[in-house]
Amino acid sequence: MSTAVAAAIASPAPASAAAIPAEIGAPFEGGYFTGIFQIDGKRFALITAGAVGELRGKLQAQPFMVDDAKHRADGQANTEALAGAGSELAQAAMALTINGYSDWYIPSRDEQELQYRAFKPTAVENYADGEDGVNPSSVPAGEAYADEIPAQTVVENFRAGAADALEDWWYWSSTQHASYPSDAWGHDFIDGGQGYGHKSIGGRARAVRRLPI
Repeated sequence: MSTAVAAAIASPAPASAAAIPAEIGAPFEGGYFTGIFQIDGKRFALITAGAVGELRGKLQAQPFMVDDAKHRADGQANTEALAGAGSELAQAAMALTINGYSDWYIPSRDEQELQYRAFKPTAVENYADGEDGVNPSSVPAGEAYADEIPAQTVVENFRAGAADALEDWWYWSSTQHASYPSDAWGHDFIDGGQGYGHKSIGGRARAVRRLPI
């Protein structure tokens, strides 16, 4: 494979603003439009896979700090670093090919927050302690959850019991805790609580990909 071809595969062509769906949950580029986020001032459209992108397992069976997997926004960089350090969950995400796309990864902490805000599966009241939901990487920036905000998703195929719904369970992000080498951030898709846990605990992950805009 030539360097130019490899670069084209690794870096999807930018989408014009006009091409971005008007509604969250619209089918888009191999999955479902989840929102817009930024990394170092560069904007991306976040795309969440349907049920075929659901993964289960430990984020890291032998927990140790992976130096390049602490990004709050850049899930792709986190996942690549974790996969290189032996994470089977990260390797499984990177091995996915869905609807012709093979650049899937485990979302970062802030990308995962967008997933919950867009695709909250249940009508359970949110766990709102003043910090959950704060998202400096989303566009617009996410504010702390209230008891009823976000509400259950209006995207029918992501509602509890539907074909692509996220489970009311703990989902791993790819963002390690900067101060605790054995832990990483995650999101509870029952009530939206954000926290961190030991990377050897079994959980879920829902793959995403991104498109520069």
